[in-house]
Amino acid sequence: MKPYALGIVGTGLIGGSMAIDLRRRGFAGSVLGVEADPVAAAAAEKLGIVDRVVPLEECVRESDIILVAVPVSAAIVVIGSVLDLFDKEGYTDKIVMDVCSTKEKLAQSVLYHPCRKQLVLTHPMAGTEYSGPWAAIPNLFDGRACILADTEESHPRAVAVAQAMYETLNMHPTYMRSSSHDVHTAYVSHLSHVLSFALALTVLDKEKDEKHIFDLASGGFSSTVRLAKSGANMWVPILLQNRDNVIQVLDTYRDKLKSFRQALEDYDEPKVRELIEDANRIKKIIR
Repeated sequence: MKPYALGIVGTGLIGGSMAIDLRRRGFAGSVLGVEADPVAAAAAEKLGIVDRVVPLEECVRESDIILVAVPVSAAIVVIGSVLDLFDKEGYTDKIVMDVCSTKEKLAQSVLYHPCRKQLVLTHPMAGTEYSGPWAAIPNLFDGRACILADTEESHPRAVAVAQAMYETLNMHPTYMRSSSHDVHTAYVSHLSHVLSFALALTVLDKEKDEKHIFDLASGGFSSTVRLAKSGANMWVPILLQNRDNVIQVLDTYRDKLKSFRQALEDYDEPKVRELIEDANRIKKIIR
């Protein structure tokens, strides 16, 4: 297979990590970047994540595949601009993909675009709490799931290229509608981030001695609060775009917390045990 010319819009953790593995595994040949932050742009070039950082129009002109890896609020604008360039310049063989954590609003924004079939909505379910091109690492996606959403709205060739790309990243695909994607990610991703932010705020509010937090925090606390290091620029748009689903999930979580609180208030040992043992069923799913 001839390597694809790859364009990355957003050279941070996800876009940068994808560029690293797609190039070294032979899927991508040249890699161009589009990056609004001049510091990140310089780092992406210096680290060899991209060959050059160029304007969006040049990236689209010279790339076979354009990966949009920017916060979801910006992705709607960028993908619209890329599809407009496809239409204006007559680029019928180029493909654009997103890697965003929410899908429904993005899908709605391009539903009637004349070049909609050249877009594949994807979400590689991998990441860390760090950001920027300096956070990009190899093998980030190995063995993880990737969601491909609304594939019936995309050209079969575009879907096949997306499948081949994620196969190169050693990911296994899952297919669903964009609306279902947003519900599921609210439960398995977005809720955990909100809870981590809330836990960090709770500890910072009640424990004023930072040395005590550092010295006494066990592995359980550290692993739970790790996600609270994630940046606001990424998570504010995600949570606002998926607001209704996240609120519904938080309501369910609140009910479970009330059950624990009531059992503890009543000194109800059997109920506390029942709740914990019921939660232990997750071991059959996640090992």
